[in-house]
Amino acid sequence: MAFKIENTPNKKTAQSNKTSSIEELLKKEITLFGDSFNNKKKQTFYQELAVLLKAGVSFKEGLSLIIESLKKTNDKELMQTILNDVVNGKPFSEALQSSKSFTEYEYYSIKIGEETGTTAQVCAELGHFFERKNEQKRIIIAALTYPSIVLSTAVLVVIFMLSYVVPMFQDIFKQNNMELPFLTQVIVKLSGITKTYGIYFLLILISFIFSTQFFKDNHKFKRATHYFLIKIPVLGAFMNKVYLAQFTQAVTLLTTAKVPLLNSIQMVKKMIQFVPLQDALVKVEESILKGNSLSTSLKNTPLFDNRIISLVKVAEETNQTEYVFKQLSEQYNQEVVQQSKVMTTVLEPFIILFVGVLVAVLLVAMYLPMFQLSSAIS
Repeated sequence: MAFKIENTPNKKTAQSNKTSSIEELLKKEITLFGDSFNNKKKQTFYQELAVLLKAGVSFKEGLSLIIESLKKTNDKELMQTILNDVVNGKPFSEALQSSKSFTEYEYYSIKIGEETGTTAQVCAELGHFFERKNEQKRIIIAALTYPSIVLSTAVLVVIFMLSYVVPMFQDIFKQNNMELPFLTQVIVKLSGITKTYGIYFLLILISFIFSTQFFKDNHKFKRATHYFLIKIPVLGAFMNKVYLAQFTQAVTLLTTAKVPLLNSIQMVKKMIQFVPLQDALVKVEESILKGNSLSTSLKNTPLFDNRIISLVKVAEETNQTEYVFKQLSEQYNQEVVQQSKVMTTVLEPFIILFVGVLVAVLLVAMYLPMFQLSSAIS
């Protein structure tokens, strides 16, 4: 990507409170189903900024170059606001915090980088953090996409058969005054329920999908959803490993920046939006404040496995916290990749088998009375 180095003018447009409120509402509506400055954009932002800072470019010039490379107006306005704050004398960390699009984790990481003169390194580490996070998200989506498509197709096929195919057979059964087997009676009743209440089930499903978007930032809703997900066999353990990988990588970044352990736990708790992990870190934080070591504190929460507890204990004894957490992060990331592949490989035949059995049951239920009728005629 080519950059043009130019000074960006500092302009602020005066607006009335009413106009600002309307614009904020419009932006909120536009970004309702996705964050305006999401993790993918943050990955690119931090990686580009790290490269520019390491090349000796100032914050002002670096942000100006990044603004020129952006395409979306909202992103340009966000970066321009940050640039204006930096030009007016605000530290870069405070400019990020004022924009409301960056977490406290990012704010404190950049602030520590400014205090220690390692901002470029911290930006590179943040870019790597979001790269890993985005990679994990892609892995999860890839692992669940095929099963979701197959199951959705199966549901549509079953609904079609219950709504249109089964009633056709039902008319034939009524005309011949046939006594239906139990399985056929069940399918006929399901067909009647589908025809009568199917539209209501569809409306409830659509309402549920939209409500999850509206309430996704509600703490009670997130708590109930996250705790439900981790109780699902296989999927729960997989999600737990994904967030443990993010936790170990975040601690690696902070220990590299020489952040105290307690502060690291507090910052990671605000960065990773997974309620079971946040609750576990609250307990860990309370235990550390009582004077316990990190390994002992982790042992008191079921979310952390024996491996991480044992290696953290070794890290405390050898003063190799940064190295141990880096190795843990690599291990968990590799396991996430491997498990996602295994899940996809194992789920595919089971889902195909499930769909086949489902369709077979419907066909047998419909044709069984026909076979009985033909036998009686013979």
